[in-house]
Amino acid sequence: MAQKPSIPKGTRDFSQQEMAQRNYIFDTIKSVFRTYGYAQIETPAMENLSTLMGKYGEEGDKLLYRILNSGDAFAGIDESKPIVSQICEKGLRYDLTVPFARFVVQHQNELSFPFKRFQIQPVWRADRPQKGRYREFYQCDVDAIGSKSQLCELELIQIIDEVFHRLDVNVCIKINNRKVLTGLAEACGFPDKVVDITVAIDKLDKIGLDAVKAEMLEKGLTAEAVSLLEPVLLLSGSNEEKLSAMRGILSGSAEGLKGLDELEELFGYIGTAGIGTKCEIDLSLARGLNYYTGAIFEVKALDWQIGSICGGGRYDNLTGIFGLADMSGVGVSFGADRIYDVLCGLGKYPEGLGSSSKVLFANMDPAALQLVLPVAGALRSKGVPVEIYPDCTKLKKQFDYAERKGIAFISINGSDEAAAGEIQIKNLASGEQKRFAANDIESLLNFIG
Repeated sequence: MAQKPSIPKGTRDFSQQEMAQRNYIFDTIKSVFRTYGYAQIETPAMENLSTLMGKYGEEGDKLLYRILNSGDAFAGIDESKPIVSQICEKGLRYDLTVPFARFVVQHQNELSFPFKRFQIQPVWRADRPQKGRYREFYQCDVDAIGSKSQLCELELIQIIDEVFHRLDVNVCIKINNRKVLTGLAEACGFPDKVVDITVAIDKLDKIGLDAVKAEMLEKGLTAEAVSLLEPVLLLSGSNEEKLSAMRGILSGSAEGLKGLDELEELFGYIGTAGIGTKCEIDLSLARGLNYYTGAIFEVKALDWQIGSICGGGRYDNLTGIFGLADMSGVGVSFGADRIYDVLCGLGKYPEGLGSSSKVLFANMDPAALQLVLPVAGALRSKGVPVEIYPDCTKLKKQFDYAERKGIAFISINGSDEAAAGEIQIKNLASGEQKRFAANDIESLLNFIG
């Protein structure tokens, strides 16, 4: 019995139509990146596990896909040592930021700083598949490294604003600062629990306030400490009111106050730059990755229910892990797969994206090919996607082919057109039909637009 074809859970095939839609997203994002001076790089799908481990927190490490060593990986196993580290030396990348930091350190003598790069590649996480969450998905990262100026943060916010404006998606940019979270840990008397607090807070949207409070209690925080954090997570009002309220709460934490100063500076830039997208301080925003040290961002679609569709932040110490100290950077990652789902759900794709060709030359008479082939070549040289139906068959079958592929124009030519040296072409949407001299390519181009 033949095996039923399938793919792993959390992965997807993409059809011609879907790839056209995905490329619309990628092309839009790339275009915006380039207008701000960012250049594209790529890194390998697999990295050494030593590069990946310990960069994403304990929970992130659990989601790394490990690659079994080639050959007999189990030969010569020392049972007194952890087996996984002996049989797996490489892993699939979890995100694009850590490989980027490794790239910067490895190629530092070839780069000009601040180094501004973007990267669009797949990443893998051994997560439980669900709506909007996949095991294989693309990230579109944009980072600037080598400057501590918050003008870099502003530039990323401008990029987010422009990308979603072009995609016609209504979003909110939520902003916080990890120094504020560190200050909260100090203010509630548990400075050593900042990672536990951050990991718990990061789950607020997923599991709710009561479950977050319970998790913090399980991690060793007292009821008094949790009660101090609760109103902060629920703080409302304008950005200015939130900053004012937090200055009182964090008055005893120099780190926390520095974070508030950075937020105030950043929102000053946002106001001056005239960002059209709603930007708000969200003090419950944590982003549970250990390497963030300053501003953190998350973007939510306002008209479609899904997780964050873009996020990132400032990291000061990431390259230091690989031997390059004092190299601060900031970046955001666009979740292409979630953006794809949002655009599908909202019907925001331009019409005609799925059509790979604009003109189909029907195959009705071998003699007409002498006429058609040069015209098809001339149109292609002008950038027009053109097909010639390969088989001389019934016209209905060729019309059906054009309709299924969304081809806008069909050209039907026989011995009469060949003898006259003319091309006949029809607009399938309007029904308008015209004839042109085979050498009058400009008129033909004007007709098909």
